[in-house]
Amino acid sequence: MFGFFSKLKANANRKKLKDEKFAFLFDADTSGEFVVIDTETTGLDVSKDEILSIGAVKIKDNKILSSQTFEVFLQNSKEISGESIKIHGIRPVDLKNAKTTKEGIEEFLHFVGSRALVGYYLEFDVNMINRYTKEMLGITLPNRMIEVSEIYFDKTISLIPQGNIDLRFDTILKKCGVPNMGVHNAVNDAIMTAMIYLKLTIGEKK
Repeated sequence: MFGFFSKLKANANRKKLKDEKFAFLFDADTSGEFVVIDTETTGLDVSKDEILSIGAVKIKDNKILSSQTFEVFLQNSKEISGESIKIHGIRPVDLKNAKTTKEGIEEFLHFVGSRALVGYYLEFDVNMINRYTKEMLGITLPNRMIEVSEIYFDKTISLIPQGNIDLRFDTILKKCGVPNMGVHNAVNDAIMTAMIYLKLTIGEKK
């Protein structure tokens, strides 16, 4: 039943596509790859904040394809607050050569294709990107989504009877034995998330 409704939703989304050049987003994926993504934004309000950068890296055959990373900086319409700069480190000067949202999102879509997306609190990143794809193409991202914090929770809950599980990114990094790359940006966060995903899915989590 779930599959039936998922297909209905996917078909309805496909009919809204305004540019057939992006029909490939709805193709069945045959690459055997996953794309781990992360965004840096002006804030956490999906209705009004904007994406400053998108980082992504591909995984195939339980290996991170470090030679296939993606990073794009996007122009924004508002002044970046000092508080958000403290979080993502992106200053106005860093966006001097940023691409328009149309250019950046189109490049991202071509990098991702119809591959499954992996992320940490992925729903937020996808919802942010959907704001742009809805306006540009009339659709939301049709890609399958895999949330690493859910995988971590499912693997940990049996070990913690009271169910009080710390799902903070730094905690999951430490518990999975993944090194913290230090510099906080979208690409590094995507790579660290990719390492977490592999630790959790190929049985190496300690």
